[in-house]
Amino acid sequence: MKKTAEDYMRLALKEAEKARALDEVPVGAVVVKDDRVIARAHNLREKNQQASAHAEFLAITKASKKLGTWCLDDCDLYVTLEPCMMCTGAIVLSRIRNLYYGTRDPKGGAVDSIIQIKNVKHINHHPNVYEGILQPECSSILTAFFKEKRKRPKRDKSTFKSSES
Repeated sequence: MKKTAEDYMRLALKEAEKARALDEVPVGAVVVKDDRVIARAHNLREKNQQASAHAEFLAITKASKKLGTWCLDDCDLYVTLEPCMMCTGAIVLSRIRNLYYGTRDPKGGAVDSIIQIKNVKHINHHPNVYEGILQPECSSILTAFFKEKRKRPKRDKSTFKSSES
């Protein structure tokens, strides 16, 4: 039985829950090819102490490794939050066919919110974009996470270990 966009977004939401359990911003992503999930990931910036460890970036990297190619033009990406500039760049450069996202990111979204990538004329590839897939669920996990985060004291970043020491 063929899965729907909502079915795949539910899988991305499961990835977002994994991120939340790690106290990461709860964003999840799934890459699909021929109606099969070939990669899934969730945010790991804090755990990996790496700025690029966004769900979309990690899922695209896994899909490329699994397929043995950077060109994912027959793949679709499902992500719970509108991608940022970095991830939108990775989506464009990897030639993702269709991008499905759950909720807009008014502070950092680079698909529809802050920057509308589809309006940048000199880019040689634009994925088809479908927004609002399970929007209430995708929005509520983020809202709940940040509401809880604001209740806790902030961590002192000077206590983080430096990789140079």
